[in-house]
Amino acid sequence: MLQIKNLVVQIEDKRILNGLDLTVNNGEVAAIMGPNGSGKSTLSYVIAGKADYEVLDGEILLDGENILEMGPDERAAAGLFLAFQYPLEIPGVASMTFLKAALNAQRKARGETELTTPDFIKRVNAAAAKLEVPKDMLRRGLNVGFSGGEKKRMEILQMALLEPRFCILDETDSGLDIDALRIVSEGVNSLRSPDRSFLVITHYQRLLNYIVPDTVHVMSAGRIVKTGGKELAIELEATGYADYRQTEAA
Repeated sequence: MLQIKNLVVQIEDKRILNGLDLTVNNGEVAAIMGPNGSGKSTLSYVIAGKADYEVLDGEILLDGENILEMGPDERAAAGLFLAFQYPLEIPGVASMTFLKAALNAQRKARGETELTTPDFIKRVNAAAAKLEVPKDMLRRGLNVGFSGGEKKRMEILQMALLEPRFCILDETDSGLDIDALRIVSEGVNSLRSPDRSFLVITHYQRLLNYIVPDTVHVMSAGRIVKTGGKELAIELEATGYADYRQTEAA
C-alpha cells in the first residue's frame, strides 16, 4: 500500500525528517506515537502534499507509484486522505456544497460518473446518520462555529463519502471529549477494510483503545526508532517518551 524510503525533509533550512522509513500494508492500521517535535505532523503533511516542505531525498510510494511527483489534488484522486488536527473554518462555503464538489471532483478524476443531487443527498444522509452529524450542521458554512468534536465528525464524514484507500489521521483525538471520541472512532472503525489502510498519529494511548492498531511505531528526531504491536502503546502510556528523548538528544 504505502512505502516510505529514506525520506529527508526540511522547512526553512531546518531538517525535520531524517531518513525516515515506513511501510503500511493493505488493510493495516498503523499508529505513530512520539514526543512533541519528532516530526509526526510533518510526515502527514508531506504525504498529503502540503507546500513549503522541501524533500531533499527519498520517495513515498503508493502502490508502487512515487506520489512526490503528484500535486495534492492528484494524490487525493489516487486515494489519499488527511484528517487535520485543527480543521479550518471556511465562511461562505456551505458544507453540502463543499462535500458535493469534493466528491464529484474525485469521481471525475477517476473517470467515474458524477453523482446526481438526489443520489448525493442519499449518500450524505446515510453517512451523517452513522456519525451522528445533525442536519443543521450540513446547512451551515463548513466548520463555521463548530465545536472540536463537530469538526472532527465532519472530517470523518468527508472520509466516509470519499472512500479513500489510505487515510491519515493527524491527532484526531485532540480536543475531543469521551462521547465525541467514541463517535469519531466508530466512524473510523466502520471504514476498516482489507483494501483500506490507516496511519493514526497520536500522542496518547487513549485513542488506540478505540481504534486498535495492528502496528505501533515510535518516532523521534525525524525517524522511526521502534516498532511493535498494540502493547507498545500501553508501554509508552506507562513510561512516557523519556528514553526516546534521550535518543533524540544523542
